[in-house]
Amino acid sequence: MENKLVYTGKTKNVYALDNGHYLLKFKDDVTGENGKFDPGANQVGLSIEGVGDINLRMSIYFFEKIREAGIRTHYVSANLDDTTMEVLPAKVFGKGLEVVCRLRAVGSFFRRYEEYCEFGDKLPSYVEMTFKNDAKGDPLVTKDGLIVLGVMSSEQYDAIKLQTQQITKIVADEMAARGMELYDIKFEFGYDEDGNVMLIDEIASGNMRVYKDGEYIEPMDLSELFFA
Repeated sequence: MENKLVYTGKTKNVYALDNGHYLLKFKDDVTGENGKFDPGANQVGLSIEGVGDINLRMSIYFFEKIREAGIRTHYVSANLDDTTMEVLPAKVFGKGLEVVCRLRAVGSFFRRYEEYCEFGDKLPSYVEMTFKNDAKGDPLVTKDGLIVLGVMSSEQYDAIKLQTQQITKIVADEMAARGMELYDIKFEFGYDEDGNVMLIDEIASGNMRVYKDGEYIEPMDLSELFFA
């Protein structure tokens, strides 16, 4: 029986499976502008052959590490032959929420707070959340704001923060073992029908900033270095 397409995304399509799970089909499309790859862009800019495969490989690697650590995710299994990943159903928080864990002061954190820190200052696994809203520039939201707006409970927030820090350490340790340093990483979380928090989406090089010897590593180069 043919899988039913339920959502067409910028870098992945989502299909409904007969068993109640979903299938993510990774594509070679990447976000960017003017033919240049930019993981932070809001539109598909170009296609890079093999990028879907490498993003899936990294996601499989980390989802299996996270599962070994006893942290709940939506990951079930994957098939590299057709670049797909089977996942559990999950509801997103609000209309979409991004969770960032920062180990160093770079990017938007540094732009906001440069009066109070130096570029690259170490941060203690600092977690912040933003609403996914391109038109509003993905606004930051506090724990109290999320609770007041009915997006999540205090317990769910605490669970997301703890899991974010635990997962970030797993990724950072794997990068360090390869002579690289994780500066920050972006996640998405959802919840099951019982309200249990789980990591969703993917864990790919385009969702993290990694440096080597003080130099930023482009996402495609990072993927190649990671699996070298």
